[in-house]
Amino acid sequence: MTKPSSYNVLQVLPALEAGGVERTTVEVSEALIADGHGAFVVSGGGRLVNKLTKAGATHFTANVGSKRLLSLPWRIAALRKLIVLNKIDVVHARSRAPAWAAWRAAMAEGVPFVTTYHGIYNEGFLGKRRYNSIMARGDLVIANSRFTADHVMATHKTPEDRIRVIPRGVDMALFDPKAVSRGRVEAVWNKWNVKPDDRVILLPARLTRWKGQTVAIRALARLPDDTVLVCAGDPQGRDAYVAELRALANSLGVAERLRLPGHEIDMPAAFMAADRVTTPSTDPEAFGRTAAEAQAMGRWVVASNHGGAVDVVDNEVTGRLVAPGDSDALARALLGVPGTYDPIAARERIADRFSKQALQSATLQVYREAIQQQSR
Repeated sequence: MTKPSSYNVLQVLPALEAGGVERTTVEVSEALIADGHGAFVVSGGGRLVNKLTKAGATHFTANVGSKRLLSLPWRIAALRKLIVLNKIDVVHARSRAPAWAAWRAAMAEGVPFVTTYHGIYNEGFLGKRRYNSIMARGDLVIANSRFTADHVMATHKTPEDRIRVIPRGVDMALFDPKAVSRGRVEAVWNKWNVKPDDRVILLPARLTRWKGQTVAIRALARLPDDTVLVCAGDPQGRDAYVAELRALANSLGVAERLRLPGHEIDMPAAFMAADRVTTPSTDPEAFGRTAAEAQAMGRWVVASNHGGAVDVVDNEVTGRLVAPGDSDALARALLGVPGTYDPIAARERIADRFSKQALQSATLQVYREAIQQQSR
């Protein structure tokens, strides 16, 4: 395939706070800049904007994530203006609400429209499937796992030849056990109020019900008294859910062994500070980036046996897969690690299949393909 000399990409998402979608946006921007292209992002802002602009990308702050239909014409017009003024060659939508405006704007200006289907969206009310369908309307659709690709084809009847499977990538230089000092690990222990001889179970995910925090707390009640469960993640305003977690832990007699430290900035050190990592989601994860990052750090991972985790965790080799919602099975899987477990081999597997570099290279290839399809 002929490589376009230079092109400009506009990525569109609601905000640039912490999360897999946001981090992938930054990583792709870094790759675009490194390869001599233009990287532009429009979002409502957030903690990752500074990192994005330091990489050389341009950020526009706008409320593109609004779900108000009355504001849709304004959002379409604003995006059309950005496309024209910045000579955008590809529009890449990463979330449903801004994708509707981005799609209309891209069509109006005659530029390719790419989407990334990041998650398995629920369809709990009438019309939700149509609302979700915008993420399957890209000229090319990136799915972050084979599980997601199968879902897109089955649910939205998207032809397989328009889908490109690109797993989220792990930064192998950042998530490297050799790069984490003892001081960084001790700082995390201090933040979590745990002792070096505690058995630490880490559940790294935002505090929302489907991420499985209640399942992990019930499993904690079945684990030895020296075990501490750290649910590290942003509550994102869900105060009622946080109170529910504390009440559950108290009712099970494990309140003193539960930690809710909020958003964790130094995730490589957090993984090193833990003895086990768990991702016990009750709904299928589209991919499961934290499970991949934990394995890159040489940590044994116990995950729910559905969704993208089935690809990420090599069952009984780099971790264990357990039935979703089964706290007894989760507790048993967290207790022991096979003597055959090889953390170095686990890291090598992640580097081979799920690296940041692989994601960046494959995504830029999608942009080139979309541009060439448009020019035919």
